Amino acid sequence: MSDNNTLGANKTTQRWSALDADAQQQLLSRPALDDNAALTQTVKDIIANVRANKDQALFEYNQKFDGAAIDGLRLAQAKLDSAKSELSNEVIAAIDLAYSNIRQFHQAQVPSDTRIETQPGVVCELKHAPIAAVGLYIPGGTAPLPSTVLMLGATAQVAGCPRKILCTPPAKDGSIAAEIRYAATICGVDEVYLVGGAQAIAAMAFGTESIVKVDKIFGPGNSYVTEAKQQVSQDAQGAAIDMPAGPSEVLVIADGNANPEFVAADLLSQAEHGTDSQAILVSDSAELIEQTQAAVTRQLQTLSRQAIAEQAMANSRYILTDDVAQSVAVSNQYAPEHLILQLDNARELLASLTNAGSIFVGEWSPESAGDYASGTNHVLPTYGYARNYSSLGLMDFIRRYTVQELSYQGLQNIGPAIMTLANAEGLDAHRQAVAIRLEQAK
Repeated sequence: MSDNNTLGANKTTQRWSALDADAQQQLLSRPALDDNAALTQTVKDIIANVRANKDQALFEYNQKFDGAAIDGLRLAQAKLDSAKSELSNEVIAAIDLAYSNIRQFHQAQVPSDTRIETQPGVVCELKHAPIAAVGLYIPGGTAPLPSTVLMLGATAQVAGCPRKILCTPPAKDGSIAAEIRYAATICGVDEVYLVGGAQAIAAMAFGTESIVKVDKIFGPGNSYVTEAKQQVSQDAQGAAIDMPAGPSEVLVIADGNANPEFVAADLLSQAEHGTDSQAILVSDSAELIEQTQAAVTRQLQTLSRQAIAEQAMANSRYILTDDVAQSVAVSNQYAPEHLILQLDNARELLASLTNAGSIFVGEWSPESAGDYASGTNHVLPTYGYARNYSSLGLMDFIRRYTVQELSYQGLQNIGPAIMTLANAEGLDAHRQAVAIRLEQAK
């Protein structure tokens, strides 16, 4: 080990214990958050334009950002109906398998209503109902993402949401990949709109001539989409959101017994998502880090998206820790979207890993499984929001509400306590609402 904390020729490796707190924080910084002030203003302007000019603004942004000169925003039903015929049997079977597993996992999350009599004559209930109108955002970019359609659409379908709309950026000719269209169809999504980016979020939140506003918006996206979601969620006339899900990220905790080829493959599977993705390896083994760096270099040469992955790997981090406990502490501080455990007795660490969107346990659990077909949801909190946001689940598409019903006996039983508390808070009308009823009953 050299004194300058470097290992191997591919990428600088930092020894965690040799860094002060500021340097540690800097090491775990997200690359996509660099120019936040400019990003915020740009998104604010886009939202204002969509609110003012509606469809016209969307057509202009389609031309500007996607090079798509189209004269209609809603995808024709015939395009949805034809999707299956455009796909191979192999692709259809893969989509169907993933759809089935996702539905199974989320069906198991269906909540039960609660009814309890807290006092004689005082009945309290907790009930559930699907959100009436949901907007599903599917990122565009350099690859179609039918998997995200399934994650959002199948979950909304299980929840029973009556209206489901989907927005995704069109290709230059105004088309959408058949995989996305087929996935939307089996999930019961028949409103598909050709618009992406922050402008799509604004359209779903506030509505346009073509797009009727929704109650809640779901789905990942780039930093502009993430910022737009947060801005519309803070406007009373806007829409709620699932979470601030942005560019993809992974952190791998590995020990000296891990397979460096597996580790490298997991790092690269995130790097190929986009140039703003981030991959981090945390290990107590200098040798494993060196072997992984070499494997990353070899595997990069085999990728069709090599240029994208290579640029993303410029944001990668290789962190050497003193032991596994310190590796866990680093992971909890970073709060990764995806956390992969490639080390002995990996399951034993679960209780101590407090901040992660989704955890993949053991060498046979690649992150790709969760991205596509294991059944868990791949819409996850990024930017460290895993500290206070959860992975997407069925309950995100369902609202809870309470019901209470009191008999006269029930009001007699708790009325004196209500009046006493109302008096203590100086709320005379609250006390009177009980007193009048009890007095009149006499």
